[in-house]
Amino acid sequence: MSFNNFLKELDAVLYKQYTMEKFKEGHTGRGFVVEEPKFEFAKPVFKKKLDLPKASEVQIAREYLEKRQLDPEKFYFANKFKEWTNTQKVTFDTIGRDESRIIIPMYDVENNLIGFQGRALSPNPVKYITVMLSDDAPKIYGMDKIDSTKPIYIVEGPFDSTLVQNAVAMCGSDIDIGSFGWSDYIWVFDNEPRNREIVNRISKTINRGEKVVIWPTTVQQKDINDMVLAGLNVMDMLKSNIYSGLEAKIKFNNWKKI
Repeated sequence: MSFNNFLKELDAVLYKQYTMEKFKEGHTGRGFVVEEPKFEFAKPVFKKKLDLPKASEVQIAREYLEKRQLDPEKFYFANKFKEWTNTQKVTFDTIGRDESRIIIPMYDVENNLIGFQGRALSPNPVKYITVMLSDDAPKIYGMDKIDSTKPIYIVEGPFDSTLVQNAVAMCGSDIDIGSFGWSDYIWVFDNEPRNREIVNRISKTINRGEKVVIWPTTVQQKDINDMVLAGLNVMDMLKSNIYSGLEAKIKFNNWKKI
């Protein structure tokens, strides 16, 4: 039965019950007209799903991800990224010179699709393109997977977050994490002590009094994925290098190179 037919039948049943109650109350007689009740029903909301193959089903995407020790089951693949994106939300004025990209889906805590990132497979100055389906949704990957009663690690990218226990990734500009009500969270920035932008972001995080990971100076890899590929135990390093307050400032000053 369609939803519209269901509403019609429900409306008829309720109307019949309503008129019977009126007659029971003594509202009878010639010329009496029972006012037709008005029923309001909220329109059903259906969760949007990705109509794309899993990255695990496409050789070029699967090989790329497995080479970086990433799970291809977590991601999707769009052969023509711009064309497909415009079917979800009109984003590109033209779709010429289209390309294939790995699709990184973004869900909210209720598992609703709120946006996605397209990761280039070929050399491209624009590695990631972020498209939000809901303008009010936070640009965060992994909100549907975390346990807010445990420490949450906030890392730089979605791929890195899949390699860390209970982690999310920022997919855009800085967000007021405090508004989510998380009781314990730790910022994890890339290990780039000569990158002025990252250095400034870490400094601001420490000044806000929040927890941050300061990588040991012996670590040479720039991000979590590279650390995993180098055979390092990332979770052990994260847990043993969390700082805040004065201790964080001392470690940070020793780590930065600018």
